[in-house]
Amino acid sequence: MAESPPFADSFDDPRITAQFCRRLPGTASSLVLLGVVHDHPASVARVERVLERVDPETLALELPPAALPLYRVYARDRVRGDTAPPRFGGEMSAAIRAAPDADAVGIDAPNWSFLRELLTRLIGDRASPATARRVVSSLGGATREALACRIAATLTHATPMTVAPGEPIEYDCDVDDSPERQAAHERSHVAAVQALLGSVDTDGSALAYRDETREHCMIDRLEALRSEGDDVVAVVGVDHLERLANGLSTEGPN
Repeated sequence: MAESPPFADSFDDPRITAQFCRRLPGTASSLVLLGVVHDHPASVARVERVLERVDPETLALELPPAALPLYRVYARDRVRGDTAPPRFGGEMSAAIRAAPDADAVGIDAPNWSFLRELLTRLIGDRASPATARRVVSSLGGATREALACRIAATLTHATPMTVAPGEPIEYDCDVDDSPERQAAHERSHVAAVQALLGSVDTDGSALAYRDETREHCMIDRLEALRSEGDDVVAVVGVDHLERLANGLSTEGPN
């Protein structure tokens, strides 16, 4: 029996390719992983196009749960019209708007399972005090950012203004460019970032501890969501995509 073509090949859109889009079939449900470059026009369009076709019960976002209410507010923003992406929140708020009936959940740190696993790993590996301090310091920044998002959501609900804790990232590419131009710019950006990261040795560093634990917790959360029998679309940074796909799939990506 011939293998079915990769899920991304069913879209006639240069922004939707196997580099950024994987479908992992399960016994009772399917999981689609969408890799994104935060705030990039190609990533926003990818999320919108895929969710126009896929109607998931659950939308899993690489956001801490505390930040999710703010992105729900962003998704309701219609200042620029019904067809324009939300002004804030990039691909995450665009995903919430594109899948209004899905149960949106935040799967990223900080959360209790992440903190518990990170502490267990630091103790088990007998990490140096210096590494432990750097890990804790990085967590402090992430926690403050999540709390800032929660406070911004509360203020936005209570006042007529939209409160944004950070400005969107700007690229030499925008929503009015052609799909081909957006796709080419995004691929070039990803290649440049990966080349830079590849030149830096992070093995055993605080960053490696934090990110590897984040990914392990995201895998556990996605496995739990998929085991409930619901179809899931997950929107995550493209740098996590390959490791999440490998960790989740027992049959290889489709």
